[in-house]
Amino acid sequence: MLQAVLFSLEGDHGLSEKIRQPSLPIFRNWNHLSASAGTTIEKKDDVEARIVTDALLEEEGLDFPLVELFFFAYRDFIADADEVLEAYGMGRAHHRVLHFVNRQPGMVVAELLDILRITKQSLGPVLRQLVDSGLLVQQAGPSDRRQRLLYPTQKGRNLSIELTHIQSRRIKGAIEGLQNRDRDSIKEFLFGMIEPEERDVVEDLMQKRD
Repeated sequence: MLQAVLFSLEGDHGLSEKIRQPSLPIFRNWNHLSASAGTTIEKKDDVEARIVTDALLEEEGLDFPLVELFFFAYRDFIADADEVLEAYGMGRAHHRVLHFVNRQPGMVVAELLDILRITKQSLGPVLRQLVDSGLLVQQAGPSDRRQRLLYPTQKGRNLSIELTHIQSRRIKGAIEGLQNRDRDSIKEFLFGMIEPEERDVVEDLMQKRD
C-alpha cells in the first residue's frame, strides 16, 4: 500500500518523542570555550548572525521544486485524516498506531516501536488513549503472559478503514491525473526515499499483510 510507504517515510511522527540520538551541548554566549583537552574553541565569526534578506535560490544538488512538492503533498495527504481524528481528540500518532495494528493484529509493542521509530515513553500515552477509547485492546501473549499483543476492536477497524478510504481517494485522484497512470513507478520512487537498509524490511512488512 502506498499509505504504508508514506508512513514509513515520515520523519516527524507527530509526537513529542525523544529521538534516539545523543544530545549535544549548545554554546551561545561565549567568545571562546576551554575544551577538556586544554585546547580553545573559538566562536565562529559574527557573519553567521547577519540578517539575510535575499531569497534562497536553487543551487546545484538542491532540488527545491521536488522537496517543496513533497512537503505540500504530504501536508494535504495527512490533513485529510486529521479532520476525522480531531473529532476523537486524536492526532497523527494515534493514526499510525491504529493503521499498523489493523494491518497486523496481534503485533507486539516492540514491533510497533521498530516500525514507528519512537520510544516506549512516547508510545505509552497514545496507546492508552486508543485503548481507553475502545479502538484497541491489549492481551497477554499465549506463551509469555508478560507479552502484550495489540488488537483492534471493530470500532477501531471501522475508523482505520474510514481513514484509509479518505487517503486512498487522494492518491487515486493524483494517479488518475497522470498521463500514463504508472502506479508502479510511484511505488519505486517512494521506496527509493526510504533508507536502503530499511527497504527490504518495509517490503516484507507490506507483503506480509497484502
